[in-house]
Amino acid sequence: MSEDDDNYDEEIEESEAPSEWLTTLADMSMLLMSFFIMLFSMSSLDVKKFSESFTSVKTALGVKDKAVTMAPISTGDMNVLVEQAKLKQRIIGEQRRVYDQFRTYVSSKGLDGVVAATLEAGKITIGFPAGVLFPKDGVDLTEEGKGKLRTLFDFLIKAAGERINIRGFTDNEPPGAGSRYRDNWEISSLRAVAVLRYMVSLGMPPNRLTATGLADLEPLYPNDTPEHRARNQRVEFVLERWIGD
Repeated sequence: MSEDDDNYDEEIEESEAPSEWLTTLADMSMLLMSFFIMLFSMSSLDVKKFSESFTSVKTALGVKDKAVTMAPISTGDMNVLVEQAKLKQRIIGEQRRVYDQFRTYVSSKGLDGVVAATLEAGKITIGFPAGVLFPKDGVDLTEEGKGKLRTLFDFLIKAAGERINIRGFTDNEPPGAGSRYRDNWEISSLRAVAVLRYMVSLGMPPNRLTATGLADLEPLYPNDTPEHRARNQRVEFVLERWIGD
């Protein structure tokens, strides 16, 4: 058999090989289409449109009533879904308002470049570098740190609808040989608790606060330079909308 015949056979085999990536792409496209149909129906908050969209999704996915038995969605269940969607939209809108107010507040207090704030999935995260609040390798608030927390307190005490999780972080370097702390878990936890206690001493209701130590988990940057390690050492305030009594 000649070399040309070998090449031709290889081309035939390649052309006859199943294009599995096309199947995967088609599945992904179908799922994305279904997802956006659901988003559209939920954003309009129309019960009739929601039902029609739900049927469209089943049809697009090839679900047949004879093949798969699906319990019908009652009017009561549909109303619950719609109310949940409304509540989620309201929470996100309120969190956007609080976030915008905080950014304006930070600018008015000259804290730009010191305090970082992000809004994601309805959660507001406010971050302080640990060096602003604590001495190096320490867990007791500095006077400068207390001043920064008093400024933050003045804003948070007015945002009464927010529950606040205070989270402490370190870099990945363990405490030095002469340190009185066992590990970074202890340091990050004690720092979070120190901030919580100070906020309570200023008048924050204790039932609005929790404290968590996360050591070197969830670094913002690789722990490869002194600057990156300093940024990873931080204290965050995670604000979530409080729904309930």
